[in-house]
Amino acid sequence: MTLTPPPPAVRAVRVPADPVRWPDVARPPRASAARTAVARLLVERALARLPLRIRTGRDASLAGTRTGDDGPAPTLTLHDPDAFHRRIGAAGLIGFGESYMAGEWDADDLVGVLTVLARHVDDLVPAPLHRFRGAWARRRPGADRNTPDGARQNIHRHYDLSNELFALFLDPGLSYSSAVFDPLPHAPGVLPDGVFTAAQHRKIDRLLDLAEAGPGTELLEIGTGWGELAIRAAARGARVRTVTLSEEQLALARLRAARAGVADRVTVELLDYRHVRGRYDAVVSVEMIEAVGAEFWPDYFTALRRLLAPGGRVALQAITMPHERMLATARTHTWISKYVFPGGLIPSPEAIARESAAAGLRITHDTGYGDHYAETLHQWRARFRHEEDAVTALGFDSVFQRMWDFYLAYSEAGFRSRYLDVRQLRLTAADTETAR
Repeated sequence: MTLTPPPPAVRAVRVPADPVRWPDVARPPRASAARTAVARLLVERALARLPLRIRTGRDASLAGTRTGDDGPAPTLTLHDPDAFHRRIGAAGLIGFGESYMAGEWDADDLVGVLTVLARHVDDLVPAPLHRFRGAWARRRPGADRNTPDGARQNIHRHYDLSNELFALFLDPGLSYSSAVFDPLPHAPGVLPDGVFTAAQHRKIDRLLDLAEAGPGTELLEIGTGWGELAIRAAARGARVRTVTLSEEQLALARLRAARAGVADRVTVELLDYRHVRGRYDAVVSVEMIEAVGAEFWPDYFTALRRLLAPGGRVALQAITMPHERMLATARTHTWISKYVFPGGLIPSPEAIARESAAAGLRITHDTGYGDHYAETLHQWRARFRHEEDAVTALGFDSVFQRMWDFYLAYSEAGFRSRYLDVRQLRLTAADTETAR
């Protein structure tokens, strides 16, 4: 697959939004004039200090020409400043994302704008006002807790959207996690399918190497995806049991294993990790911990330890964020948790080390490669935007498409700014005792 670079961001003053499907996007929230005025003052002061150009749909730049860290500053264009500030005044950063979904603002370089904001996230609100954060930060809904029933519903809301949708922007192997490139691309274009899939296989092979997966290995995968890792492990001669909570992924992973000729060595089950029994030479889990939720991290790592046979290895791939940011995020309902990953929380390296040690595991390998995730997200977003007509044909409206575009750009910016990282870890039992 060879694509031309995606077109510039669409300029929209107002995106039609179904009030039933998108109640908080279809209309700006109610907010007092005073609250909106305070939000406007804080936002304008914060943005004026950043390497950004701010324009309205009618006026010249409000902030003047600025130079970013790596060249000309990106431009944020406000089509509806009143609605923009009202949303932020009512809901903080959730309102910022909803305003983009509604078409009230755009950017000539959305990733560039969001990267600047991510780099300065701790400076956006003056320090003396941090204690008033609760005025707009909301607590996470209790319904999003990752209990066994809640986890299945949360997974359904994201991963069961449509296999066809994911196939439009993922590589042909349908890997929905960071690739490992060699070399890391520096040109802005879209990579051919073969190159992208090779980068995803490089990631998978590194994890299987950490797990020492080979002929006769009894391997458990927690979080199936669409089956590419299981298929590749089976091709090495491993016997694979892989579990998922997504019915859409379950069906396609089974079909793909059969088509690859490894159905006799791959068992795919609809099962919560807490309910898995048995002992395995290797346990692999790729970007699954982010969906577990901090409340259940002890359960997750306890399960990893319990499922290891003596001498077994865990290979884990995890997105991470700084510890203080994780603590702040854990307490609040965010745009990502509302619209993309309900119940999810990205852990810090400290949290992984603490929780794994408490479960009787020790980390014996730890490698990070956040720049590769930034490139992976760039590739996904370019492909998604190129397939706009196909996404529409699947029944996803313009609000969803702007939401998904924002999610991919927001995530890429997290890695470009070093706010986020992704790590591959190997864990082994901290002692030689048999797990109960």
